[in-house]
Amino acid sequence: MSERKTPGPESSAHAPEKMPGEADLQMDAKTMKAFAHPLRMAMYSYLSDQGSATATQLAKHLDESTGQTSYHLRQLEKHGLVEEDPERGTGRERWWKPSGFSLRAELVRNDPHQMPVAQTVIQHQMQERLQTLRRWMTHIEEEPQHWIEASVDSSSTATMTAEEMRAMRDELMAVIERHTDAASERVKTSGPGNDDRRARVYLSVLPLPSPEA
Repeated sequence: MSERKTPGPESSAHAPEKMPGEADLQMDAKTMKAFAHPLRMAMYSYLSDQGSATATQLAKHLDESTGQTSYHLRQLEKHGLVEEDPERGTGRERWWKPSGFSLRAELVRNDPHQMPVAQTVIQHQMQERLQTLRRWMTHIEEEPQHWIEASVDSSSTATMTAEEMRAMRDELMAVIERHTDAASERVKTSGPGNDDRRARVYLSVLPLPSPEA
């Protein structure tokens, strides 16, 4: 499975149902609190961008000491947010890769005291998303044509029921899972190709505010 960060919706039932492509790790209060640290979130973002990295590489990129990044990597590992990358390890220094997670709305609904921490995590994700899109659009003229043609930035709006939106969401997530899993399997079997790059999919499915009476 490829790395995924999924802020999950609530199910209509008491127990939340797992949507296609959703990460296995469901954040609880302790995991969310451990993650909501500026340096740890920055480290996680870098690992997501690069696929994997060492504590030394993280320290150089974030202008921190290796001792600091090593410590915070251990804390992230403790909560299942990162894991060792056995394909990159050399025996001299450990390589780390991110683990996907899901942040469910009911975590905050059941415990409103978690709202400030949840907002910190969500705001970081939104800022990261904006920076990624801005970076792409700023440098798009420098990109090879075949990568430009493979990209898209689109939005669609329609009047739907919650059931229709849920069905669309699940189908989109299933498509994402199928393609990312196939690419991951190819790399695992044959190794990365000369033209391989890290790719990211942003998908937001949400209702707009109700019209004012």
